[in-house]
Amino acid sequence: MKELAKSHLASLRRRDFLEGAAYVDGRWISSGERQAIVDPATGDEIADVVRCDAKQVDIAIAAAQRAFPAWRDLLPAQRGGLLRKWAERMRDHEEELATLLTCEQGKPLREARYEIGYSAAFLDWFAAEAERTYGETIPSHKAHSLLLTRLQPIGVVAVVTPWNFPSAMIMRKASAALAVGCPVLVMPAPETPLSALALARIAQEVGIPGGVFQVITGNPAELSEQVLRDTRVRALSFTGSTAVGRLLLGRSAKTLKKVSLELGGHAPFLIFDDCPIDLAVQGVISAKFATSGQDCLAANRIYVQRPMYDLFVEAFAAAVGQLKVGHGLDPTTDIGPMTKTSVADKCRTHIDDALSHGARLVAGGRIHPSGGNFVSPTLLADVSDNMLIAREETFGPIAALLPFDSEDEVLDRANASEMGLAAYVYTQDLRRALRASERLEYGMVGVNTASITGPPIPFGGWKQSGQGREGSRHGVSEFLEMKYVCLGDLAAL
Repeated sequence: MKELAKSHLASLRRRDFLEGAAYVDGRWISSGERQAIVDPATGDEIADVVRCDAKQVDIAIAAAQRAFPAWRDLLPAQRGGLLRKWAERMRDHEEELATLLTCEQGKPLREARYEIGYSAAFLDWFAAEAERTYGETIPSHKAHSLLLTRLQPIGVVAVVTPWNFPSAMIMRKASAALAVGCPVLVMPAPETPLSALALARIAQEVGIPGGVFQVITGNPAELSEQVLRDTRVRALSFTGSTAVGRLLLGRSAKTLKKVSLELGGHAPFLIFDDCPIDLAVQGVISAKFATSGQDCLAANRIYVQRPMYDLFVEAFAAAVGQLKVGHGLDPTTDIGPMTKTSVADKCRTHIDDALSHGARLVAGGRIHPSGGNFVSPTLLADVSDNMLIAREETFGPIAALLPFDSEDEVLDRANASEMGLAAYVYTQDLRRALRASERLEYGMVGVNTASITGPPIPFGGWKQSGQGREGSRHGVSEFLEMKYVCLGDLAAL
């Protein structure tokens, strides 16, 4: 595995993608303390990246504030033109960007390629959407007056992104903010900063002005303290755990920032007994094991109606047994390493807890021979609601099957979570599908499909899974302020 990663990185056409310099005020900063970036599959260092400090954060905020008026005053079509060039250049460098992503995050290369295309698609989407941020006229209640509203960019935006989608989560947020005229300061996860820095290099090459898109590397927990205190930063967009989201929201209150949060998931996957088993198996494989299970949309509780339960367990076990674990650069790999050792440890804890409380191990469960961050795809049957895996997000390739009897019962159990990001319903009964999608307390519901994301959809959750929406026409709302204007005494003009 070590030689595989070395050979791919050595063949990169863009060696500058590995330089690890932060991008602040249109300049590349490489001096100062540095941190190692490691391949999670091997533990080998693949690059080192500068650790920014409070002074550099202040420089970045000031640069964004200076850049704001000129970027805001460009016509939407002019900003959109630059974003489209950025997307085109990303596609030109898809293989290098995907290789870089796999080496720092671990996901299979085919998934990394998809993520690069997915990321670029947000630039194209919001480049067009910015031209449609319409205000409105209001029927006046005052004689000889015209009432109207305008939508205007909020100002400097800080973006804090996770390690599971190190390119897409940046672009889903930043492209919306940039498109409507806001400069963006990105603080990527410390495990996966190279993808963010590569995006910044491409932004600079296509003519995004200095100060408009900046990437500050280091420890986001430390860097965000100054951002949260600074009134020049008007909005914050965060994707990560619910615990950290609550903390950021509380600390943003002192400066009344506009905050959008995409937080944890604990997705229920409901399979009714009228659903063809092959369709259900294919859906669960997609919903559970994409990104090696490290996905907030991943199916965490798989409820199967009792009449088909045993047959489903058998068919699903056979499919899980076909999944290959390995380095993400190996084209045959389905499941890569966990990006963080703590995630792998949590997977093993959930397996042990479930087995100790009566769950049945049907597939996997063994320590993978590659060791370290690798977790064998595992199937646990006869899981009950009191087990950790039924109460907490696993964030790994562990599938938990829970039998159920009735529609009302399973909907109550599915909703018995503080999380409310995504849910899945598999049934051939349209009336049942509509009833279930109505009652499920989740921001997104997939019916007979696990593929529910994309630039046109309003991504976001209910309850403790966040606030606000990303993507779709609603995504720009997080970075706009409404202004009401009253034009009076028109008769005198």
